[in-house]
This record gives sequence, C-alpha cells and structure tokens, in this order.
Amino acid sequence: MPEPVAADDTMALARIPRPPREPAPVFGGETLWPEGDTGRPGPARVVQVVAGDFLLTVNPVDGSEVAQCPPEERRSPVLRSAQDRQRQTEARRPPLPPGPHAPELPLLERDEERERLIRLLARGRSVRVTGPSGAGRSSLLDVVAEACADLAPDGILRLSGYRRTSADLLQDLFSLVYEADGYRPDRPRLLELLSDVGAIVVLDDLEFGGAALEELLNAVPECAFLITATPDVAAPASDSQIEEVFLPGLTRVACLALLEHVVKRPLDEEEAAWAADLWFESEGLPLRFFQAGALLRQRDVLRNPIEAGKEWDDSVWTSDPETGGPFDAEPANRVPLPSLAESAAPAELLASRLSEAAQQALDFAVALDGECPHPSHLPALVGDTHGDAALGEIAACGLAVPVASHYRLAAGVRQQLSAGLATETEDTARALAAAQHYTWWAGHASVAPERAASEAEAILAAMAACRDAGHPSNAVLLARTAAPAFAGALHWSAWERALRIGQESARLAGEVAEEAYFHHELGVLALCTGGLDRARAELEASIALRGALADRQGTLVGRRTLALVNDRSSGSAALVPAVAGLEIPGAGPDSHLAASAAPRDTYDPPVTVISKRLAAGGAPAARRTVRAALANPRRNILAAGAAAALAAVIGTVVTLGSGGGGSENRNVPNNVKPVESAQPDDQNAGLPADQQTTDGTTSTKPGTPTSGAATTPGGVPAKSGKPGGSSTAPGTGTQTSPSTGHTKPPSTSTGGPTGSPSASPTASTSPSASTSTSATPTETTTPPITPPAGG
Repeated sequence: MPEPVAADDTMALARIPRPPREPAPVFGGETLWPEGDTGRPGPARVVQVVAGDFLLTVNPVDGSEVAQCPPEERRSPVLRSAQDRQRQTEARRPPLPPGPHAPELPLLERDEERERLIRLLARGRSVRVTGPSGAGRSSLLDVVAEACADLAPDGILRLSGYRRTSADLLQDLFSLVYEADGYRPDRPRLLELLSDVGAIVVLDDLEFGGAALEELLNAVPECAFLITATPDVAAPASDSQIEEVFLPGLTRVACLALLEHVVKRPLDEEEAAWAADLWFESEGLPLRFFQAGALLRQRDVLRNPIEAGKEWDDSVWTSDPETGGPFDAEPANRVPLPSLAESAAPAELLASRLSEAAQQALDFAVALDGECPHPSHLPALVGDTHGDAALGEIAACGLAVPVASHYRLAAGVRQQLSAGLATETEDTARALAAAQHYTWWAGHASVAPERAASEAEAILAAMAACRDAGHPSNAVLLARTAAPAFAGALHWSAWERALRIGQESARLAGEVAEEAYFHHELGVLALCTGGLDRARAELEASIALRGALADRQGTLVGRRTLALVNDRSSGSAALVPAVAGLEIPGAGPDSHLAASAAPRDTYDPPVTVISKRLAAGGAPAARRTVRAALANPRRNILAAGAAAALAAVIGTVVTLGSGGGGSENRNVPNNVKPVESAQPDDQNAGLPADQQTTDGTTSTKPGTPTSGAATTPGGVPAKSGKPGGSSTAPGTGTQTSPSTGHTKPPSTSTGGPTGSPSASPTASTSPSASTSTSATPTETTTPPITPPAGG
C-alpha cells in the first residue's frame, strides 16, 4: 500500500483520467451537437403566434410582420387536467444535473411558520414570506405547498418570479392552466380567462412589489398567493391585504444539527466551537452551514486520500466503499479547519478543491453574471466530454442553487470568485466564447424556441457581457439569432431585453442595418402590447434608417406595420366619447358642463348620460362630426387657418365698404348697426343720459363744442358747414321712428360687441370721446336687422 500523499488546505483533489463518452440526451431526446459540427444551420425559422387580435409572423430576416388575425387562426384555450398541470409544473423546474448529489436537508425550526402559513392559506389569504437569500425560503414553500394541495379547487400552481414582470407571470399562469400553444391573449381576454381560476399560487423569488403586486393579485381574485421575496424587494402597498411573514435564521442548536446532517457524523469539540463562531457570523442562515458542511466533507477526503487503483467518482461526498460510511479520521493536524475568514467567504476555498471541469464551469458562470449554463452545454464550453457532471459537483457544494428553470450561483458566490478565479481578460474571453457557442446553438434548426427560451438568462448575460467588454458585433449577432426564438416562445420580457441590448450594441458597432431591424422589432412588440405611440416612434426610426440604406423590402415591411399602427390609433380615437350636444342633468344652458358642439334642434328629447359609453347617446350627425374631426386633425388645422384668413378679408372689405358708403347710410334714419342695443351699459348706470359714454367717462353736454374735428362713421374728417360736418348727441327725450312710428329711448354709443348700447349711425363724436363707429370683424359675422316692411 503506497504512502498517503501529504495534503494541505489549498490542494485540489486528485483525478483519475476517464475514457471519453458521448453527451447524454436531454430534453426529450434532444442531443447537443458536437462542437466540431461545421454544418450550416437550416433555413430561417418563421414562427406564427397569435397575440390578442393580431397574427404575429416572426421573420428573422426582414423583421416580424403583424396583421389582423383571421378567424381560422384564432385560438380556443382548453383547460388542462390536474395531471397535465402537474407535468407542466415539473417540466418548468430545473432538471437534476448529473454527477454527485447533495444530501436532502431537513426543515428545522420552521414548524411555527409552517402552521401559520397553512392557516392563512386555508382562509384564502395571500402571504408574502420575506427572508434573506439562503434562509431556506424555497424549502419552506415546498413543504407548505405539499400540505395545502387539497385546499383549493384547482390545487397548487407553482411559478417563479425570477426576472419576470407582472404580465409575464399572468401569461405563465395562463399557459399552466390552459392548453393553447402559440397564443398570448390580450389583457382583457386574459383577465376573463383567469377570473374563474381558484388555486393556491406558489410564487418563488418575486422581484417586484407595490402597485405591480396589487395588479397581479387583483388579476386573479379567486387565487391565494404564497410569495417569497428578499428584504430588498419593494414592500406591498400600504392598503394591501397581503400578510407579511418574516423568516429569521436558525438557532445555534439547529445549525449544529444541520451541520452534522450534512457531514453525516458527529462533530468533535474543535468543529463544534468552529461552528459556533460561524453561527454568530452568519446569523444562522442554513445555506452557510450547508457550505460549511461541504468544507468539512472536503477536509475529510483530504485527510483520507484515495488509495491507488480505486475508481474516483467525481464526488466530494466520498464514502468508504466497504462500510458505506465516512473514512476513518486521520489526526486533525494534517488538514486544519478553515479560518473564520475562509468560513465566512467559503466560495474560493470550495472551488479550489473541485475538479478542473467544475472550476472552468464556475469561470463561465462568473463571466455570465452568475448564470450557470445548462449541463448539456458544458462539454462544449469546458472541452471535456464529462463536463456535464460539473454542474452537479458545483451544486453539491452549495455554490449553485436552482432558480426558475436553471441554476444560478448562490448569493455572494460571484463576488467571492470574481477576484480569485479569473482575471478581467479571462472573463471577457469566456463571455465571448459563450456568446459564439449560443449563437451557433440558438440558430440551429433542431433547437425549438421553447428550448432556447429556457436558456434565456444565460444568453442575455452573454449578450450584455460582450457589449460591455468591447465586442458589440458578437452581441448583435447573438441578439439577431436569439430574439426571434424568444418571440416565438412568447417569452416577451426576454425578447424585449434582447432587442434593447442588440439595438445598443448595433449603435456601438455602427451597424445601421441591424439597428434598423431592432427598431422594427421593438415597434412590433409595442404594437402587440398596446403601446401605439412607442410603436409609431420605433417604426418611424426603422423606416428612416432603412430608407437611407435603400432597403426596399425592409422599408415595405415597416410601412405595412406602421399603417396598422395608424389604423389602430384612428380606431382608438373614434372610440373617444362624443359628448357634443349632450345635456348633463342639473346643468343650465350657460353651464360649462353643457356641450355646445352640436345644435340643440338636432335631437329630441335631450339625452341623459347614464353610462360610460357616451358615444351611443349623441346624435348620429354629431357623432359623425366628432369622429371626422378626431380622425383628421391635420385637415382641421388647415381648415381653421383658412377660415381665420377668410374672416380677416371679409372684415377688411366690410370696413372699407362702410367708409365709402357713409353718405347713403347717414340718410337712412332707421339703419341699425348689427350690435346696436337699447339696454344701458352697467358702467353708465346711475348717470344722466347726457353724460353716458362708452368708456364710463363723463361726456360733454349737448351743444358744447368739442375739441378736434368731427368724423364721419367711415372715419373721414367732416367739413364744417356741410350736413353731418358737426353734430352732437341727441337730446335726452324720446325719438319716434319716421318709418315705423315706434318710440325709441335715446340712443347711446357702444364700445364693442358686448351687448351694450351703440350710437346712432348719424351721430358723430370727437376723438376725445373715445367712440369708435367703424365696423369690427365680430360685427361682420352678424347680418344687419332689417325692419319689417309696412311697420
């Protein structure tokens, strides 16, 4: 028996070479193509999906097209059975990676929280469990969900809130309850379909709160939500009915019991003291003691190195093959316990004792912002045919945890590894290699859109890393390849993020054609989600860029989509309530609530507004007028300008005419000006009639000479000695009309079209009296009052 090799706390575990093997089939028989495959991908995949009332054709070449969905393409959702929902739920959870498996941990000291959550859910209340990362929130959810499986008619529905919006979660809930592939209903239809769903929705890793959370809860009123979130997530609204449960850390006794369960043996005094210090530092988080247990297991293996000739199983959880238990412990001075600093940040020490393939997989995860690639990609990325077991080795040490449909580095691991495992140049090289690999893989004809969408987080991280590291062209190529797959899989939040990263990268790289493509796709996405203004702006930018590049086909596709946006905008404008001509109960004819756009004689009797659909109450002619006015704003502006110019011309003509024909008008005693009135002005009230003026000042008495020359009604100075050359205001007595015989009160002058008294056409005043007798534009719009013939 050879002498055991001395080991220290930084020594990596030895590995025995193994024969290569083919990658294992994953995802229902789909296999990863060999890295040396030089075959070109198949033709561009064109996918058609139904989004509300639109038929969306995802075209990766010229841009997606949107059209009104024909009746034969409309989807009819069908409710899934309970067994089908269970299968869908299991399919959305990350698969167990090959390689060594971590031991299952018991749920310690959570009985009180568990019973409280079950009671609240049984009463139909929604609960949010708040706790730090690593507190065991997901484990608690699994136990509570199993206990509440029979409380709701539709059972338990599991969702993940990781990088998901409220709209994404509603779509995920719809696809879990209904069977309708390739269909994304609009919001009114979605709320209608989900209104009758009665289930307990288990939502892990929620990333939003406040009004967005209330919107999610109100959208499914018959469901009770069991939500987990970290303390940095926004709190619910102040008037929310959701219950809050905080999840604290474990006690010292529970942490020691958890550590013994992980190492599968009792702790000695030194290890117990070390665990007590760790409990004080970590505040009792279960994940930290899971990682501490991995350190002790690695220490046990280092104290008992493998004998030559025995097969190595790639596991740090190595046990004695003869007894099935741990190896007999060597003296503790061989491998010392980790220091408090190493146990507080154990990622670097744990990674140093992993296999080479696992260390490279960790490097890729660090370069991809903590997102772990799927095990099927690891052989190609790390260059090892057994690389698919690397993720299992990482997860067994507590360095990676399941989230949504994939694995991600645990909280704090990326920060601990970013300085110790790789330099910035190496991170950039790995991100570039991952982007090239995903570009080839996502564009392959054998990869379904749903399969590509399951790798969305790693793909998006590779895009962002290439953009930030100075390789925008690689980010553009990956975005052009992956974005259509995200759209076809109805993962629209990932679609939007890919488009925005691609647009920014194309601008940085100076690729105008690609930037136009991303503008077009963003416009299509905005149209499908109801953002018409944003859709118009994006499409106009795309059309302008493609027009500059003489891209005829792309410009044609953009113009067709823009025409649909304009039609939808016109349709929305036509639905604006037409309140013209409607009477509001209790409002007088002069009230600001009464509409004056339509004449009162166009309808009988008046219509009272009793509902929100105001357009149904107006007259047909008024509705057509309002609709035409709203549909043609530009034509209305031109018409208004022309009318104003015409009014100005007519006013000028009338003014000149009144000046030139003054002699004829003065000979007609009963010629009344359009705005002439016999009612006294308020500002002259209480004054003698001979002192009333248009501006409220005291006038001269009859017969008193005025300063300045008199003027005619036309504004021409009158010559003295001729009729009409100088005149004063008439006396205060009454006047009798020669033609009608009616008695009139003394006429006075007026200062404007306000309904105040006006002067007789034959009377002229001096300039000092501030009386104007020339016609104004307002006066020209009212026809003169002609006395009836024959008196």
